[in-house]
Amino acid sequence: MTRSARRTRRMLSVAGLGTAALLTLSACGSSDSDSGSSSDSSPSGSADKKVSGTVTVFAAASLKESFTTLGKQFEKAHPGTKVTFSFGGSDTLAAGITGGAPADVFAAASPKTMKTVTDKGDAAGDPSTFVRNQLEIATLPGNPDKVASLKDLTKSGLKVVLCDKTVPCGAAAQKALDASKLKLTPVSYEQDVKSALTKVELKEADAAVVYKTDVHAAGDKVEGVEFPESADAINDYPIARLKDAPNAAGAKAFIELVRSAEGQKVLTGAGFLKP
Repeated sequence: MTRSARRTRRMLSVAGLGTAALLTLSACGSSDSDSGSSSDSSPSGSADKKVSGTVTVFAAASLKESFTTLGKQFEKAHPGTKVTFSFGGSDTLAAGITGGAPADVFAAASPKTMKTVTDKGDAAGDPSTFVRNQLEIATLPGNPDKVASLKDLTKSGLKVVLCDKTVPCGAAAQKALDASKLKLTPVSYEQDVKSALTKVELKEADAAVVYKTDVHAAGDKVEGVEFPESADAINDYPIARLKDAPNAAGAKAFIELVRSAEGQKVLTGAGFLKP
């Protein structure tokens, strides 16, 4: 082979290597560019692409009205998604989660019930407090028994309902009673705050110790009576994405909505206190 031919062959070989290197760099650049465009896009646009399917939320009964509203807002913001709720006593919901019930988000009415989930390692990351709630006495419309204080609930013959001591509203009520050194024997203990309120709405009880948000949601079906001891028994509400969430992206987006200014407007409008 002549010197000229060898030189030409060597040049072609180098050119080939250069082309391969350029193709490799081009591919990497394309990949980086794709991921970059995804992260650089607007938050709502990025979320719309990632969020789909059903988001399952386990939430304290007292959140029913406000979370139902937020669920509709979420579905509107993310077309094609569906938010399903399981509302109930926080302790019952926590037991379901630790027992393997599939869910994406848990919103509890107290840190204690959330701790049941975190202690089992079933939460992804640390829970965050998104609202607080305060107790109020719910009486029959017009307050015919003239209930004006927590002490009035101990009147003989008055039928009073409390939440069970194992659920947050019951624990808070007991804390307020203990602080006032009052002893109250209710006609029944209910498993969640909505059940306690319903007893009054159906006139099966004269009064119940519930949350301000529940009195607010009941409208003219009951009358609310504030009492100062409730200030010492305010419940923090934590929310967390669950570790084995079937729809982790949806869970994250729903929690972001709850904590957003828009979400907080719905919650405070329902009577919740800011965290």
